[in-house]
Amino acid sequence: MTDAVIIDAVRTPGGKRNGKLRNWHAADLASETLKALVERNDLDSALVDDVIMGCVMQVGEQSLNVGRNAVLAAGFPESVPATTLDRQCGSSQQAQHFGAQGVIAGAYDVVIAGGVEVMSRTPMGASVVRDLGYPFGPRMMARYAERGGLVSQGEGAELIAEQWGITRQDMDEFAVRSHQRAAQATAEGRFEREIIAVAIKDDERNDTDEMMTTDEGIRPDSSVETLANLKPAFRPENGLVTAANSSQITDGSSGVLIMSDTKAASLGLTPRARFHAFAVAGSDPITMLTGPIPATKMVLERGGLTMDDIDVIEINEAFASVPLAWAKELDVDIARVNVNGGAIALGHPLGASGAKLMATLLNELERTNGRYGLLTMCEGGGMANATIIERLG
Repeated sequence: MTDAVIIDAVRTPGGKRNGKLRNWHAADLASETLKALVERNDLDSALVDDVIMGCVMQVGEQSLNVGRNAVLAAGFPESVPATTLDRQCGSSQQAQHFGAQGVIAGAYDVVIAGGVEVMSRTPMGASVVRDLGYPFGPRMMARYAERGGLVSQGEGAELIAEQWGITRQDMDEFAVRSHQRAAQATAEGRFEREIIAVAIKDDERNDTDEMMTTDEGIRPDSSVETLANLKPAFRPENGLVTAANSSQITDGSSGVLIMSDTKAASLGLTPRARFHAFAVAGSDPITMLTGPIPATKMVLERGGLTMDDIDVIEINEAFASVPLAWAKELDVDIARVNVNGGAIALGHPLGASGAKLMATLLNELERTNGRYGLLTMCEGGGMANATIIERLG
């Protein structure tokens, strides 16, 4: 069987809301990662069979197939097609699944899977235009009416904390550790191979001489004492979830260059990892964020592995309660999770996060000489993707 292999994975730095990336158009920012992948690997872009781009808020500057617009902005030949998909927060992880599965099936030789979200300009919820209709139809609403109806992701995070007995201090401690680990990883240069420098644009959207090379949202001076002073974000009276123990609103793009092993060999490119197993799972759309638990169990079974075989773990820190509940349910030492920090410190640019985390997972496997890496993330509507890769070389 043909192996789908990863040749390279890159991402922009994460820009905080209204920060250094605020003046980038999403298609142009996504084009930066596309250009980097072909330039870094001396690849003729005409060989790319397809570009699959994850994006959640497909409206305004992110509408009309932002993936195709990014391909043209990158200067790729007009013959290179692209599509844009939405599996909520897991969009660019799903893009990788579709790309790699297409390679394994023989439909592609070379594919780029990536994602983009410029949340400063196209904020969360922007695609829900009430005048044009509510996305949850009467039948779906009726299905969950007896349970009080559908709720926000923040309320889902609160429900998860209740179900798994997770305290406010547990979540604040996890958040502080995320910032500390991200700061240490940055200081030690662990992100240097995955981050591509991008110009900071002025308010007229012209490039300045200043380049952005590191993630903007890391707060190394965070402490549990400081975080304890913050008010709950979703339950004003007795909530546990705050802005500080939740993922940051972030601008960014990411991309993964995927090929068949035979195509890589013919081009003289050295694969860095192979896709070992895939899974996608549905879960309760009220708690919404528990999907990584069944998805992880499924991908381990499909891959013929156990958690003891996994050397590096990346689980998206949408809210601190999500990885904490996942670790409790699967009996995983939380110290093994997100060793370079996660979305609480590094940000969560929605559609870009899946490929962003893959870049980090790949580089950490190489840094530590690990063999298997696991990536999983919760998704709006009650879903989750899970991916296992095997380092090569």
